Amino acid sequence: MPAVRGDGMRGLAVFISDIRNCKSKEAEIKRINKELANIRSKFKGDKTLDGYQKKKYVCKLLFIFLLGHDIDFGHMEAVNLLSSNKYSEKQIGYLFISVLVNTNSDLIKLIIQSIKNDLQSRNPIHVNLALQCIANIGSKEMAEAFGTEIPKLLVSGDTMDVVKQSAALCLLRLFRKSPEIIPGGEWTSRIIHLLNDPHMGVVTAATSLIDALVKKNPEEYKGCVTLAVARLSRIVTASYTDLQDYTYYFVPAPWLSVKLLRLLQNYTPPSEEPGVRGRLSECLETIFNKAQEPPKSKKVQHSNAKNAVLFEAISLIIHNDSEPNLLVRACNQLGQFLSNRETNLRYLALESMCHLATSEFSHEAVKKHQEVVILSMKMEKDVSVRQQAVDLLYAMCDKTNAEEIVQEMLAYLETADYSIREEMVLKVAILAEKYATDFTWYVDVILNLIRIAGDYVSEEVWYRVIQIVINREEVQAYAAKTVFEALQAPTCHENMVKVGGYILGEFGNLIAGDTRSSPQVQFELLHSKYHLCSAATRALLLSTYIKLVNLFPEIKLRVQEVFRADSNLRSADVELQQRASEYLQLSIVASSDVLATVLEEMPAFPERESSILAVLKKKKPGRIPDDIRESKSPQPVATPAPVIHNSTNSNSVSTDLLGLTTPPGSSANTGNGLLDVLGDLYTAPKISPTTVQQNNIKKFLFKNNGVLFENDLIQIGVKSEYRQNLGRIGLFYGNKTQFPIQNVHPELIWTDLHKLNVQMRPMEPVLEAGAQIQQMLTAECIEDFADSPIMSVTFVYNNVPQKISMKLPLTLNKFFEPTEMNGESFFARWKNLGGEQQRAQKIFKAQGSIDLHATHTKLAGFGMQILDGIDPNPDNFVCAGIVHTRLQQVGCLMRLEPNKQAQMYRLTVRSSKETVSQEVCNLLADQF
Repeated sequence: MPAVRGDGMRGLAVFISDIRNCKSKEAEIKRINKELANIRSKFKGDKTLDGYQKKKYVCKLLFIFLLGHDIDFGHMEAVNLLSSNKYSEKQIGYLFISVLVNTNSDLIKLIIQSIKNDLQSRNPIHVNLALQCIANIGSKEMAEAFGTEIPKLLVSGDTMDVVKQSAALCLLRLFRKSPEIIPGGEWTSRIIHLLNDPHMGVVTAATSLIDALVKKNPEEYKGCVTLAVARLSRIVTASYTDLQDYTYYFVPAPWLSVKLLRLLQNYTPPSEEPGVRGRLSECLETIFNKAQEPPKSKKVQHSNAKNAVLFEAISLIIHNDSEPNLLVRACNQLGQFLSNRETNLRYLALESMCHLATSEFSHEAVKKHQEVVILSMKMEKDVSVRQQAVDLLYAMCDKTNAEEIVQEMLAYLETADYSIREEMVLKVAILAEKYATDFTWYVDVILNLIRIAGDYVSEEVWYRVIQIVINREEVQAYAAKTVFEALQAPTCHENMVKVGGYILGEFGNLIAGDTRSSPQVQFELLHSKYHLCSAATRALLLSTYIKLVNLFPEIKLRVQEVFRADSNLRSADVELQQRASEYLQLSIVASSDVLATVLEEMPAFPERESSILAVLKKKKPGRIPDDIRESKSPQPVATPAPVIHNSTNSNSVSTDLLGLTTPPGSSANTGNGLLDVLGDLYTAPKISPTTVQQNNIKKFLFKNNGVLFENDLIQIGVKSEYRQNLGRIGLFYGNKTQFPIQNVHPELIWTDLHKLNVQMRPMEPVLEAGAQIQQMLTAECIEDFADSPIMSVTFVYNNVPQKISMKLPLTLNKFFEPTEMNGESFFARWKNLGGEQQRAQKIFKAQGSIDLHATHTKLAGFGMQILDGIDPNPDNFVCAGIVHTRLQQVGCLMRLEPNKQAQMYRLTVRSSKETVSQEVCNLLADQF
């Protein structure tokens, strides 16, 4: 306690020294009790204590409390210190109150009055002490008592900068406790304009406050975007000197820059104000340019500050997902970090590139770093970096590189850390199925998985390979041959025996013509593994044996011997005993025709989403599912008994108009998922009771899949597919926390059902920790419409009600059918649709520099057919399509003319219906 000793409290210093010199716990307690008795007598004595003595004794009580002993007196004396004009006495009084006084104390009203007096003081030090005390206590009572006074302090022109800074941080603390305390109306503008404050501390604290306010009410505070971009521009752009005095190792105001970039991530790109968008792009370009400059200092603090700003800028670029040039440049910059000496930089680069790999604009750029990422997976010393490299390989995989990535992951799996093997197995299985052009390769990959990491191959994986083989006749013989060869190894994993037993029981006849795999050889090979397996696998093998009797009558006697064996008929396992007994009687009593009927080949499985994805989503909660489909029927049980199969099983999906059937209410298995790297590992996130946020609906004009909404608690993803006037939308609710989300209730807000009929299936009301559940919606376009339905989702998290309001990505262009036509047909049709009521036109400024390739990419996702080489001007884009509705089909033509010199676009839409022309024109305007 050097500060206290310097203040002259010799008695306190002696007491602390005595405590430290105590030889035992008993001696310490004895000394404390003696001091407590002395302090109590001083407080109760007739002699009036001066401020110094009160301060000294209150300090001793505080020290005793911090040692873990209860203090039940001295509170009034601490409150009396608040009225002192001496800084040291007032400071100790506030410190005691902040630490020891309970909000239910009888003294709370007296404390509040003393704080009010200090808030009205002309001494800024007293005001600051009061604000710090309010923030430290941070109770609802404090919020109610000072909710009107602190905002006045914050925006008043007479308030000193140090007080404004404390007021902003205090208000932020109270807002987190009671969000309703922040006034609206004119206060909103005054709080936002604190972003222009010249004082570094004020603007930094204000940015943190505004960021929290924006998360609660983004619409009210959207004016902060322009000011945040302007302030960021003044900091990072060389032509300004704003806050240049606040440099940290040659980086101007890095913490403020990071906060401003994070604030901008609450909003979509500022498309309404092209100047702001251009200025933001200039800032991001400047940040990249500075990252390329040689370091101005060799100290780690310099690189840390510079990289903090750079990574936050990249996060903003990924969030906006609208600037192809910046996305590619971000990817290239991150690629340089992959070979950096700093482990943290390599990890962060891999993590950010995972997000870039999901963008249509930067996916190809990410793939250029494939070799370096593979090397990171194999050579990195840190297991977390190796796991991040595996995640990136999974994210960057597509049809062009799937085989190479899968083989590299398989090769690494043999030496991979045990902690990441299970997740790697799931990812390899998903990639092998998703990108398999030849399913013999898929079978090889899964069998290799079982051979290399059999202990980590879950039931979902080997169930899935069986379903694939059953559904595809062309691979059945190859699968039987390959699994037969795999079983010939001296040692093979039990999962290999399960797969072999199932496949040979169904398709062993396809390889029986070869003497090396005759029926007798197949049976003996399987039975040689029988006594090494668990009871569940033995039961499956018994089912295989009876299937083999049906396929190969010549081995019936040998199989019956096995059924009669005491180890089966008299087995302690009831399942084994029952199967052996029933199969034996079936082979004896049933005729060959009856046996063939009972044991006929498994029927093909209808398609649905892969259950392997559900397991992966459990490990990575909140992730959008991949486009893998699996059987709708229940998974094959580990010990399947023979049943009479009915050929009508597949009729259950006849009402599925789009072939996207998913069982209602299906959910991923629950469990503790991996938390976000930056999340709180031990406590639930602190979220305001109501979150109402409009999502960025415009980005879904050009794609059907993506993240619809996300905050600290929940991520809502969407996958959709459309055919003519019908659509099916899958919403995926992912719980990002370690706690269950209760009473999940989505509600559709949509009145134009006569134009767009949207039906919503019910869903489970509980979203377990780290889990993901799915909800399906169907849409039918009856006639053209001009708005999107709103989905309101209410739920309870940590006993606090939450509400999310978001627009669904249902726009008219989703019901386009692309139409091919030659130049003559296009311009003839264009001329016929030239009436005033059939066309719509808009001229608008480009959001950034005109990029023809990016424009082409966007238009390709809009739904119309791009007709290349038709327009005399090669820079122009012409498109054609048909809007399908139940009532009619509307032909639509579009022409987009960029003017690079003026940085403007002219958009013209012509169709046979005026409202269609207007809506298509409105959707596309200002999107380039």
